[in-house]
Amino acid sequence: MEGFGTFLPFILIFVVFYFFMLAPQLKRQKQEKKFIQELKRGDRVITKSGLHGKVVELNDKDNSCVIETLAGKLKFDRSAISMEMSSKLKNTPE
Repeated sequence: MEGFGTFLPFILIFVVFYFFMLAPQLKRQKQEKKFIQELKRGDRVITKSGLHGKVVELNDKDNSCVIETLAGKLKFDRSAISMEMSSKLKNTPE
């Protein structure tokens, strides 16, 4: 029992670390993956670099999408689309 008592603080630190650091990060990753999978043509999005546009084409082979902007059409990787900023954009009227 003495050996367990010495490891108890380390176990508690790991549990606290998991619930406050790892679990929220895993939840966020799942939400981003779901957001990227649910993208469809016509969605207004903002990339992580701040580029605004509308999804024109989705390619499942290379996991990319074509976004139409005022300057023309640009091809991006789907992971370059910001979930937070695009979600805010969906809640505002056109």
